[in-house]
Amino acid sequence: MLLASLYRRTVVLGIILSLPASGLAAETLEDAWNQAITHNHQLKAAKSDTTASEQQLQAAQGQRLPEITISSGYNQFNETPAAQTEISGQTLRFTTNQAGSVQAAATATLPVYTSGRIGHAINAAEAAMQAAQQNEAVTLLEIKMQVAEAYLAVLRADSGVKVAQSHVDNLAAHGKDAANLFEQGLVARNDVLAANVELANARQLAVQAGNRLDIAKARYNQLLDRELDHAVELSQQFPAVPRGKLDDLTGDALRQRPELAVLSQQITALEQQSLSVKAENLPQVAVNGGYQYQENRYQAFQGLWMVNANVQWKLYDGSTRHQSDALNKQALSLKEQRDDLTSKISLQLRQAWLDCQESQKRLAVTEQAVGQAEENMNVTTDRYQHGLSNNTEVLKAEDLRATTRHNFNNARYDAVLATLRLRYAAGIL
Repeated sequence: MLLASLYRRTVVLGIILSLPASGLAAETLEDAWNQAITHNHQLKAAKSDTTASEQQLQAAQGQRLPEITISSGYNQFNETPAAQTEISGQTLRFTTNQAGSVQAAATATLPVYTSGRIGHAINAAEAAMQAAQQNEAVTLLEIKMQVAEAYLAVLRADSGVKVAQSHVDNLAAHGKDAANLFEQGLVARNDVLAANVELANARQLAVQAGNRLDIAKARYNQLLDRELDHAVELSQQFPAVPRGKLDDLTGDALRQRPELAVLSQQITALEQQSLSVKAENLPQVAVNGGYQYQENRYQAFQGLWMVNANVQWKLYDGSTRHQSDALNKQALSLKEQRDDLTSKISLQLRQAWLDCQESQKRLAVTEQAVGQAEENMNVTTDRYQHGLSNNTEVLKAEDLRATTRHNFNNARYDAVLATLRLRYAAGIL
């Protein structure tokens, strides 16, 4: 009967640690990412920034197109316009215009040569758009990492609840054993009291573990823009550890991380803006043409077509050079930030790679220790039931079993988290 009791405890523990908490279909990490990407407000804001930069690029490109203006108006003078002259001592007056008249004009202006002002402005807008697109990728990576951390926090908390409950169940079973042996007069009442105290402590820890699980689920649901009390059931499928040596992964990270691309494109945009501003002081050539109409019955031709070429060259402007220099200084500042970020990304990847190596070793050690702790608990319980060990040894064995199980779960999810952080650092999450 005692061996059957031990077997029943082991089976119950295995069921607790392996069965899902509900009948819900398990949600994968990929499902969670898709849900967050669809509803996350930060990503929507980044997409709006990208759309705005696309419109700014079209606006810059539009500077190369003709500018067409149509105007119309009506003038009323208090006197009829006239010209006068003297001939042979007599003053003669000639009406030149109507007192009231309509004017209308349609003109088109086409820039012919701008010394690169428009071209550099377009290049700057294009670089700004690419920076916005890369910033969207940065936001996407950050959201995926946040969701992954919340996903693992739920699984870690859930495993903590299961271990805490198994700890309660084992102490409750030991309490019954101690009570039975006490009734038979084989152990002192102190064994029963000590078992009950440990059971009360274990139940308190189980309540705390349940609270941590509820908080973790609420945080996870918040990231996915769902009701905070939405039911959560998660799968244990995770991405694999990226292959390759540390140097290879570092090289991939420096090529793939969108944060570096954002800074590079922002630098290009500032440099092109500086050149565009500087070009304003160089020759600007434009062609104008159109049709003008003025109502005037005293005029031979009321409607006239016109065309002209306009050349403008600012020989001195006290502000343009300073604006150009300011933009260049901003570009230099971003270059320094990019160099600093390059160093930080290299360090981040090295840390993630080392953490991944460490967690894999911890996982192997703790996995082996779990089996040994379970066996130690079963042997100690059996010995106690046969009067070959004392109550303290049983309680220590159970505490060691629960601690070892917690260590294994932490090592397991630390290994997964280290893998995800390594993929994030390499830019392939």
